Amino acid sequence: MPPKSSNKKSVTSTVTWYHCELCNVHIISKDREAHGNYCPISPNTNTEPLEFIQNDSLYTVGAAKRTFSIEELKDVPEKYVNNLLFISEGAMKLTHLHIGQRVLIRPANVSETETVGLVRLVWPIPERFLTTIYVSEGDYKLHWPEMKEKALKINALPPSCVSVAKSIRLRLTNTVSDTMELVEAQLKDVERLLKFEMKRFIFTKGSRIFMDFFNRELTLQVVSWSSFSDSATVEETVEKCLAQSLERLSLHSESDDTFFEVTTGTSFEIERPKPVESDENHANINVVSKMHIGGLDKQIDIIEEAMDMALGIRAVPAGVKVSRAFLLHGPTGCGKSLICEVMCTLAGEKTAKSIKAEIIRINTSELFSKFLGETEKNLKIHFDKAFENYPRPTLIIIEDVHNVCPKHESNEMSKRVGASFLSILDVLNSRKREAQHIFVLASTSQIDALNPSARRCGRLDCEIEIGAPTPKQREAIIHCLLQNTTHTLSTEDVKSVAQILHGFVGADIANLIYAAALRALKDGNRSLNLQDLHASLTHVKPSAMREVLIENPNVHWSDIGGQAELKLKLKQAIEWPLLHPDKFERLGLKPPRGILMFGPPGCSKTMIAKALATESQLNFLSIKGPELFSMWVGESERAVREVFRKARQVAPSIVFFDEIDAIGGERSEGGSNSGTSVKERVLTQLLTEMDGVEALENVTVVAATNRPDMIDKALLRPGRFDRIVYVGLPNAEARQEIFRIKLLSMPLADDVLVDALVQRTEGYSGAEIQAVCQEAALKCLEESFEAERVSWTHFEYALNTVQPRTNPELLELYDKYTKQR
Repeated sequence: MPPKSSNKKSVTSTVTWYHCELCNVHIISKDREAHGNYCPISPNTNTEPLEFIQNDSLYTVGAAKRTFSIEELKDVPEKYVNNLLFISEGAMKLTHLHIGQRVLIRPANVSETETVGLVRLVWPIPERFLTTIYVSEGDYKLHWPEMKEKALKINALPPSCVSVAKSIRLRLTNTVSDTMELVEAQLKDVERLLKFEMKRFIFTKGSRIFMDFFNRELTLQVVSWSSFSDSATVEETVEKCLAQSLERLSLHSESDDTFFEVTTGTSFEIERPKPVESDENHANINVVSKMHIGGLDKQIDIIEEAMDMALGIRAVPAGVKVSRAFLLHGPTGCGKSLICEVMCTLAGEKTAKSIKAEIIRINTSELFSKFLGETEKNLKIHFDKAFENYPRPTLIIIEDVHNVCPKHESNEMSKRVGASFLSILDVLNSRKREAQHIFVLASTSQIDALNPSARRCGRLDCEIEIGAPTPKQREAIIHCLLQNTTHTLSTEDVKSVAQILHGFVGADIANLIYAAALRALKDGNRSLNLQDLHASLTHVKPSAMREVLIENPNVHWSDIGGQAELKLKLKQAIEWPLLHPDKFERLGLKPPRGILMFGPPGCSKTMIAKALATESQLNFLSIKGPELFSMWVGESERAVREVFRKARQVAPSIVFFDEIDAIGGERSEGGSNSGTSVKERVLTQLLTEMDGVEALENVTVVAATNRPDMIDKALLRPGRFDRIVYVGLPNAEARQEIFRIKLLSMPLADDVLVDALVQRTEGYSGAEIQAVCQEAALKCLEESFEAERVSWTHFEYALNTVQPRTNPELLELYDKYTKQR
């Protein structure tokens, strides 16, 4: 066995890298066994693995962002931090790179003649990262979105393809409203600053330059440039560079790209923005594109693919049936109309070069007429126009389609219109020549009101639900809405706001941003900040919750004395699954479905529910048992279904039932009325909603009662109320904490001893302790309105006045129930 080398780097390199002589590549040692399946590998193949070193070039997948300490970058000037590429020491050695050398990063599948890519200075990181490359957070955010998760090629930048720039022409790519605010003098300052900020940086035509100009983020793009040595154009410089490259051509030549370096002698010129004047340009401002919609990329891609095949933009594979009618459904304000607008834009853009697509919008409210047969005629006219357009592609938009084909046909006209619409859909999906190149996009916010016959295959073929957005989707929506708004929000600020907007749909978020921007405008015309958003949250509420939303009471955990066990159980059931979902998933753990609090009156059960509403920042639905009952048959059950439907719609949410024994009482055994009373039907509906066929995801049920023995046993089983917690009378420690909280704002005389109050209130509930404090303060005011402190004599009076009212028999019942459970 050979002795170990004293050179640690060489040992590490030997262990972690493997050289294949057949295809002349270096791969990671752990991929050695699988290498036989791909050997010989080539940069032009799409097979795995994509990470290897060949001919002094590193091939890897994407780049990762990393935060580097001051110590790691102590020798690097601050302006170059975002211009560094961090590669492992072993990879640098195998690619013959040295510290500070310029490297070219470009997609591996890009032609060698294309002038695309980024130029960075290479910097070493420890060998353990192998083929993983890192960039700073700032560089990753600005320059890498289009290159992440792509196969990249990294090699030394050939000096022959770098020229010194004499002049560079840039174009501001910010919005017109932003760039018009920059006066001529300011643009001159930007040009002077660029010369020093971009010194020794390398770019190519089309490169983007990001600059912070007095807290204004500017984005510039290279339009053209000229060589410093002569006044050659870009095309001439490219030819010169190609000639030089051919002269130096060898087996290891890599790139013929043309790049330029900025020096102190380089001059910058920024194209001045021109105001929009033409009517055509004015119309384009209101065009809705993909960039205006956040969080719905997946749904848009599905619809776009189907539309392309239906309109003939994309070839249809053999044997594939084309879907010619899509149905979008979901709550109001979730983006259905915006998706329709985007499809109109895409249809116009994709067909403009050949035959421009026809867009037909059907306003369902304008179809109806009081004359017999006129409504069906109006509907038929729109589709006849589409049939006559053949072979010209046609996109038909129908919003609120449930008005045309309702489920409940209330009159003869509704029946006729619905039948006519179904007949047209059948023709649309037939093999008739006139029906080709037509695509129907229908939307509804009341899918239950739509006739089921219209939803079968062959009519409205595919259904896509546009539901309330998730936290990630809300984050994307906020970013889209802030595109044209001056703000100081960081990515973390946007993420934190998105996390607390439970139940907000896209329209609600737009309303929130508008209210926050208006607040910032009134306050000195400043930039929108995080405080503006939080302030606007007080009066902008989620539209899906307006029927059942309650104002969150300002009660916190710190306002409740004792009850540590109950607080922990509530946090485990509600806060932990939201804050640590990965931990729950790793252990295969599901959060509790429901929590039942029982105990004597006045022991803070309802107050804990209020604190839960405040602390959790979730949508909180408070339900009082008697309000669910109705004299009309079926209405009580419908009310229960509606509560849980709303809770699912705005999940994650909490449903709180106070005095649940009013609706969850034990069912009678036998008897002619068993299962027929309103109360029992409501209970059955509640049991089904909590744990039935339809899953109750991200909805926690919290209930409180004084009589747990009266609640039906089916409601108390695991899977419904998983946790049953006894909220008893406070012990000495809890009473001490309650007195501390209640007396915090009350001036006390020196003779008032809290410990004595704790001893004297044995058997008191929390509400009775609060009553003692209130009674003492009132007695103090009764003696003198000028009194400044509450003395012991006042508490003596209060203790004699307020006596514990908890029945010992009730406590014995709780004790017996706890033991039986």
